[in-house]
Amino acid sequence: MRRPSALVALHAAVALFGLAGLFGRWIELAPAGIVLGRTLIAALALAAWGATAGVLSGPTRGLAVTGAILAVHWWTFFAGIREGGVAIGLLGFASFPLFTLLIEHATGQRAATWSDAAVAALVVAGLALVVPRYDIGDAAVRGLGWGVVSGATFAWLAVRNRRHAADTTPVSIAMWQNAFAAACLVPWVIVSPPGAWTDARTLGLLLALGLVCTALAHTLFIAALTSVSAHTASVVAALEPVYGIALAAALLAERPTPGMLAGCALLVSAAIVASYRNRVT
Repeated sequence: MRRPSALVALHAAVALFGLAGLFGRWIELAPAGIVLGRTLIAALALAAWGATAGVLSGPTRGLAVTGAILAVHWWTFFAGIREGGVAIGLLGFASFPLFTLLIEHATGQRAATWSDAAVAALVVAGLALVVPRYDIGDAAVRGLGWGVVSGATFAWLAVRNRRHAADTTPVSIAMWQNAFAAACLVPWVIVSPPGAWTDARTLGLLLALGLVCTALAHTLFIAALTSVSAHTASVVAALEPVYGIALAAALLAERPTPGMLAGCALLVSAAIVASYRNRVT
């Protein structure tokens, strides 16, 4: 894939990741049900594609652990959107660069620098601007809280996935993690049914979420990495809340407040600073 095509694919993938948040509003299921449908459909699609391409490998204990983390990440992601709206949920998730730094510091993978302090300050300031008042009874605050947990689990997942990438193909990683995430959610959904699965609208939306916003998006993202640097990919990935908020405004008429837009700018800046730090070290 040539670089111009790779950049188009990269932006398309990130826009689809942002679009996924809107399904939390469209699908009338509890978050656990949405995630089960998403991960199961994505796992089956990736398994079919990986088997055809001959790039699948067997499961490992590490992939099972990261699959459980993925289940929590997406469950909290959709819980944040259901509570506070698409913009709030996405902006809470955008705090992940701070948690990535904290995890890397805690595990001795990197030493603290001034740029890390800048990332922390930008994230905290960005989150502070997102909601107008801090009251646990406020849906926006609860949505932001779930989004922050989603960002923390995403950071944990990303750090662990670096280990898997050394000896496992990306398709295998994505397929097994989705499969294990689905397996983790089956007992929860049995105990606490998320709602009706049988109507055509719900099934169609789950198929779109699993195939387009998960399997296709990951495929485009992985394909783009063959022609663009990890730094470029990180900077473009930081635009996920921007794409998601714009799509929510266009398709759901969810208009972001000035505070949300200012917070979004700071959170995107934090991700860019963090990715630049990764490039130069």
